[in-house]
Amino acid sequence: MTAKVQDLKSFRLPPNFRGRSGLTVQLWWFVQATLFRGSPQLFYGFRRWLLRRFGAQIGAGVIIRPSVKIPYPWKLKIGDYSWIGDDVVLYCFADITIGRDAVVSQKSYLCAGTHDYRSPSFDITASPIVIEDEAWIAADVFVAPGVTIGKGAVVGSRSSVFTNLPPMTVCVGSPARAMHARI
Repeated sequence: MTAKVQDLKSFRLPPNFRGRSGLTVQLWWFVQATLFRGSPQLFYGFRRWLLRRFGAQIGAGVIIRPSVKIPYPWKLKIGDYSWIGDDVVLYCFADITIGRDAVVSQKSYLCAGTHDYRSPSFDITASPIVIEDEAWIAADVFVAPGVTIGKGAVVGSRSSVFTNLPPMTVCVGSPARAMHARI
């Protein structure tokens, strides 16, 4: 008989991994599923207010659509006048920082956590994601844990980003690669 490569009953969440109590997490998930998601499209200020009440650092004039999913808002920082599009997931198991005047377009997925497939207990890890000022993450882009996308970079639709991308560069593909200067 061969040894198990994955034994999920032995999985344990590291202490304080979520960054808040289980009660706070459940309260946020309830608020997100009801008040946040159910708010009218134009209630951007209300959604900013809700996120700030739960510890997110949200700048002035930020536009966040009601269908955005954020499991742990206290690990989220968004700079002034940035836009977060429909059905974006900001999976902030580690900090996710989005600079000012940045855009994360619809259906994009920023994933700051993963599991160690080499560990039978499927250990969870987290690494911060940074989207610098004036970057544009186009539709349906995946951004992996630990990635920084440089200032003014453009990531083309349906790209997958597994390594840092340089500033002021248009990047596309899976994995995303630098194609040419933005300007």
